[in-house]
Amino acid sequence: MTAAARVSAAREMRPFQAEPPAMPVGTPGKAGYVYLGFETDDDGRSILRELDRRAPLIVQQALYFDECMPQMPCVYILSSGGPNVDGDRYEQHFTLRRGACAHISTGAATKLAEMRYNHSCMAQSIVLDEGAYLEFLPEPTIPCRHTRFICDTDICIDPSATLFYSEIYMSGRKYYRGGERFAYDIMSVTTRARRLDGERLFREKFVVEPYDVSPVCLGVMADYDVVANVVVLTPPQCADRIYELTDAFIDSRHRTAAGITRLPADCGLLYKVLSDESAPVKRLVREFCATVRRCVKGYDMPQEFPWR
Repeated sequence: MTAAARVSAAREMRPFQAEPPAMPVGTPGKAGYVYLGFETDDDGRSILRELDRRAPLIVQQALYFDECMPQMPCVYILSSGGPNVDGDRYEQHFTLRRGACAHISTGAATKLAEMRYNHSCMAQSIVLDEGAYLEFLPEPTIPCRHTRFICDTDICIDPSATLFYSEIYMSGRKYYRGGERFAYDIMSVTTRARRLDGERLFREKFVVEPYDVSPVCLGVMADYDVVANVVVLTPPQCADRIYELTDAFIDSRHRTAAGITRLPADCGLLYKVLSDESAPVKRLVREFCATVRRCVKGYDMPQEFPWR
């Protein structure tokens, strides 16, 4: 059984298993796959040593445009198939060998189209060896009306490595035909982490079904529309510095809020951001990533490109 098939068999997705009549599950172009393997070369520069991908996912050439960390490859994952549709199954696997570093993102937001029969699935695995450092900052995910989506991320990390893992979820297309705010059917997101020897660190899962229980309530989304979920796994001394430098706040004027807490097993931090639009959320996530980079690697983070 593939990772995507295992994730798609989750209990909450059982009502959404009908075979799409147009293009069944597993049809070429509906089963995207990416494997990225990073390691260091003889000069100490990190390189994308292993690459495997299957349409519709595309991996751009590794670039070294980060002037603050010129030894770090920056890789963008694209999709040639447009939005995720009924029955799509995607897998992404990232491995960083000893001492390697990388920055991974997506070329654009991930759109989730309307689904009538099945669902869309993303299965991810991330493996970081001793001293590895990964920044994963994809663009936001935007669900349409009646979207069914499940994402499962499995992390395996050495105690000396650092992972900055972020995900941003919109409430929908707010301004499309009167708005699709929380009009999707289900959003299931799971993140878990363990050590290389199998020791479990934490597991976080949320399942949102707006038609059954609205997330527009106190303690969930309140009246905000965008949420960022950021996991930082790093050695305890780094986590302590990052925690001290990061403020939790509610800015009523600019309609933005952020909070930070410690993860179990002294393995890192959990950071969340809420706002009405994606721009301030992306800005705060990037600022938090800059704090992590300075505390862990001692480097600054350049300004984001104006078109991002």
